[in-house]
Amino acid sequence: MNAAEKENLNEIDTAIVKVGKKEYEKFKKIPTELFKEINISSSKAQAAWEEAKTQNDFNVFKPHLEKVVELTKKMADYLGYEENRYDALLDLYEPGLKTSELKKVIEPLREFLVDYLAKLEKGEKPDNSIMKRYFPIEKQKELSLRALKLMKYDFDAGRMDVAMHPFTTTIGVHDVRITTRYNEKDLNDSLYSTIHEGGHALYEQGIPEEFSGLPIGDGASMAIHESQSRFWENIIGRSLEFWNYFYKDLVDIFPEFRENTPEEIFRAVNFVERSFIRTEADEVTYNLHIMLRFEIEEALINDRIKVEDLPEIWNKKMKEYLGIVPEKDSEGVLQDVHWAHGSFGYFPSYMLGNLYSAQFYKKMKEDMPMLDKEISEGNFESALNWLRENIHSKGKIYEPGELVKMVTGEPLNPKYFMEYIENKFNKVYKL
Repeated sequence: MNAAEKENLNEIDTAIVKVGKKEYEKFKKIPTELFKEINISSSKAQAAWEEAKTQNDFNVFKPHLEKVVELTKKMADYLGYEENRYDALLDLYEPGLKTSELKKVIEPLREFLVDYLAKLEKGEKPDNSIMKRYFPIEKQKELSLRALKLMKYDFDAGRMDVAMHPFTTTIGVHDVRITTRYNEKDLNDSLYSTIHEGGHALYEQGIPEEFSGLPIGDGASMAIHESQSRFWENIIGRSLEFWNYFYKDLVDIFPEFRENTPEEIFRAVNFVERSFIRTEADEVTYNLHIMLRFEIEEALINDRIKVEDLPEIWNKKMKEYLGIVPEKDSEGVLQDVHWAHGSFGYFPSYMLGNLYSAQFYKKMKEDMPMLDKEISEGNFESALNWLRENIHSKGKIYEPGELVKMVTGEPLNPKYFMEYIENKFNKVYKL
């Protein structure tokens, strides 16, 4: 395409060409044989990981992970980078972001979270046992469906099913499905899995139909997608304003909660705990789990550490960041399957999603000063419309850094997440 032809393209057409060209050139760089070898090795690694986790024996997984890491480094070299080999992998999930930029975000956030976690221990601990009684699955399902309806999830263009590990899948333009899971002894598990996946689904349902099948017919990045699920799950779903409204639905389905106030439920669902398992972590500790993984895989990809040293390094960082050390590798270095898949560069998306969601929320509240009141009254439509206008409708036209700056007026800034955490959990722990 020559310069004259480019000048005749509008913004959407320009984005289609830009994104399509980048994706084509990116994967064209990877030799066919290397691509095959990566897929075969990661398949074997996943089977080895499952065995290693069951037997609590890292050595079963070690040679397979070493192979996957070596192949991943080769792939990164073929993809190319300027500053850091890890940049090539990070770009697969968070286009345009550099490792150096990510480290600048992490440093102040890590210091804040470690200090704040210690501060919370001086507060009044919530009673989270009220969410851990016996809850029949059919009643949990009804509660989840009511939450999705409140969020304005379009059931005419989707449905809710069950899966061991909840996920959202887009079958077609008018078919975005979610899954959830149920634990008869923990109401949080199903409700917040449902709301989280509902957030992903709302994003997919809000991408313009005319973008379907095109390079821009997707979310801006993994982290922007995660920002939508985290916004609904945590910022909305775990807020006092949400429970001031949703309380009536809760006691309608589970009358035993009449013994508790909306504030007690709000505090219970925001219980903070130093824990080993990332997927069960709360808002305060979750990002520390991600930082640990990012730092390990970035060092692995750049040959600063070896696979054989991972259990020791993992435990050392857990002690440093969370003040606890896992007694077995199945609760530590073996708990995630991502590295067996070769998904290096993916973990930061989870943390970035939290940061993006807080920055979007800050701007949303500036634009809609009555937002908290509306949520307390069960009106979620204004929040959804804001997300549709500013984020969903853009598809993948912009890279995440461009989108955040366009929507909020500044680049990604971790201070908004830190302010959100402090304001919220000071109330939860009555500090």
